[in-house]
Amino acid sequence: MAEIQLKITGMTCEHCVRAATQALRSVPGVQQVEVRLPDSATVVGEVALADLQAALAEEGYQATVR
Repeated sequence: MAEIQLKITGMTCEHCVRAATQALRSVPGVQQVEVRLPDSATVVGEVALADLQAALAEEGYQATVR
């Protein structure tokens, strides 16, 4: 299983953390998610970066690999 470290822009509060966490967990292949303020997330699973980015974009966030 791969571990992907993301930098997420646009998060400002705990609501953002919950929204980003739910978005990432909704991606098929994701096994574990940890989102932290102000701008980071760790995702474990067999998943494409583009799928994670697309899920976050639907919530209004942008993500790049750390």
